[in-house]
Amino acid sequence: MKEFTRWVMFVLGLGLLLSLGALPVHAETEGHFDRTLSVSGPVDLEVETGSGSIAVRAGGPGKLEIHATIRANSGWHLGGADAESRIHALESNPPIEQDGNHIRIGHIEDRELTRDISISYELVVPGDTHLRSGSGSGSQTIDGIAGPVDASTGSGSLRISTIRQEVRARTGSGSIELNAIGAAVKASTGSGGIRALGVAGGLTASTGSGGVKLEQTAAGDVDVETGSGSIELSGVKGSVRVSTGSGSVTAQGEPTGHWRLRTASGSVTVHLPEQAAFDLEAHCTSGHIESTHPITVEGTISPRELHGKVHGGGPLVELNTTSGSIRID
Repeated sequence: MKEFTRWVMFVLGLGLLLSLGALPVHAETEGHFDRTLSVSGPVDLEVETGSGSIAVRAGGPGKLEIHATIRANSGWHLGGADAESRIHALESNPPIEQDGNHIRIGHIEDRELTRDISISYELVVPGDTHLRSGSGSGSQTIDGIAGPVDASTGSGSLRISTIRQEVRARTGSGSIELNAIGAAVKASTGSGGIRALGVAGGLTASTGSGGVKLEQTAAGDVDVETGSGSIELSGVKGSVRVSTGSGSVTAQGEPTGHWRLRTASGSVTVHLPEQAAFDLEAHCTSGHIESTHPITVEGTISPRELHGKVHGGGPLVELNTTSGSIRID
């Protein structure tokens, strides 16, 4: 009986050890590499990572600092040694290429080397830097460089601020936040909001689902589209084309070009200068139209259809909602 009991305990213990050994390992090896590159004049920088974050900020002239963190989550205990060896290989031979002031970081031909491994970069660069950055999955923050900036990620947020030249920002899923941009902006996300404040130029923005907010500080055309979400524009001066499937639309500024604001479901409100001169076409299927501006009406007067001129007319302001009201202040 004692022999049988010992045998049972042995089998149970062995089974427990095997089951524990098969559990995923969630915390794996971490590695690092740091480099400082000497540069002179404007820097042309390319950064890419398959999975990991990218942070770029302006520092002093003449050098570019690279701080990288390598992490692995192999998933199974038997993969730990292989992941560790690949991390050591990346530490000893970092993916950094330099040709004068053209610098390329993160380009790795051997995809097996980065299997189940993420590399995150923190870069301190000269202020006069042009940047192209891309991540398969990971967020990015970029601050204080001259630009232009072209940033993209398959999944993750983008936060870009204090850029003197043009900005392009794209993410498959995630929010985009832009602040103090000195030129035109193009931003798109499959799912997420777009917030662009202090933009000294035009904006082209699109999101499959999410709101859009723009504060413009210099003239430029605006083109915004969202499948579902509200749109809020302020300080705009130029032509405006806005469309949302579901959400309210609010725009404040000077109509120096054609304004076309549309929503399938939601209100439309425009705030225009008291002495603004423009042609007006407003239509709502369900709701009403209000205006504090004196309008010389053309055609038949209707609570849901309004055509006319304000202060003799000018650029066309076209407002349309299927379900909601329209107000012109």
